[in-house]
Amino acid sequence: MPSTTAPAALLARYDREIRRGARADGPDDVVERVGRVVRRTAPAHGWNGVVWSGFTSAEEADAAITEQIAHYTAQGLSFEWKLYAHDLPADLGRRLVAAGFTPGPDETLMAAETDALAGTTTVPDGVRVVPVTERTGVDQLAEVHERAFGDDASRLRRRLLDALTAAPDTVVAVLALAGDVPVSAARMELTPGTSFAGLWGGGTVPEWRGRGIYRALITHRARTAAARGYPRLHVDASPQSRPILQRLGFTPLTATTPYVYESALRTGHGRGDAQERWLSHQA
Repeated sequence: MPSTTAPAALLARYDREIRRGARADGPDDVVERVGRVVRRTAPAHGWNGVVWSGFTSAEEADAAITEQIAHYTAQGLSFEWKLYAHDLPADLGRRLVAAGFTPGPDETLMAAETDALAGTTTVPDGVRVVPVTERTGVDQLAEVHERAFGDDASRLRRRLLDALTAAPDTVVAVLALAGDVPVSAARMELTPGTSFAGLWGGGTVPEWRGRGIYRALITHRARTAAARGYPRLHVDASPQSRPILQRLGFTPLTATTPYVYESALRTGHGRGDAQERWLSHQA
């Protein structure tokens, strides 16, 4: 069932709670509101970048871009400017590219109400869903991530261990096991004081795709979010996952594109190593 809240109202709430009201991911993260920018600064293995901007002129945007580059490169950090289609000025993406940023793949920000998703979807026979709470489970989740997405999950592993240790109430991680073999995994970020929980990292190893596990993990996390008092979910959906999510009841709100700036001080690192996103991959 689609959300009963209008997309424009959902997007305004998302901007207010998740972007403008961004909170630190961990004890070593700092969220700053500098002029018309909200940015997060974290250790190199964390997520560094701009989560919101609200410029009133092109000149203001150019000055802020220069300021953010100076801030992160002074610390030897590559960073991401997470741009949304409704951000101003309308040519902000072009201005970021002109300043040296590289755009990543476009995704669709989608939202849904948890009560509408917490239905009867079940995992296939022989598969069970278990929580991830300690190192062994984190290692298995990272293994699934690498097989599902082809990424190096070393930073994800470290970041998830940090979160489960320092702030376990802000993250939910789950595994789908076939017997004792991990075949799918997913995460959910819970931000206290907001109405949204974020879905991330949903992935299934190739030989187990097409059996409903992806949908079952979405339902599992929706139930968990609802039980913890979060009435809404948000997700950055790839073109492949958007149709599935829309059939489940997610509403498209806007497009989002990551623009990555590589610090010249971090030599010898590829893009993925320099800025692996903690909030990587959709659903």
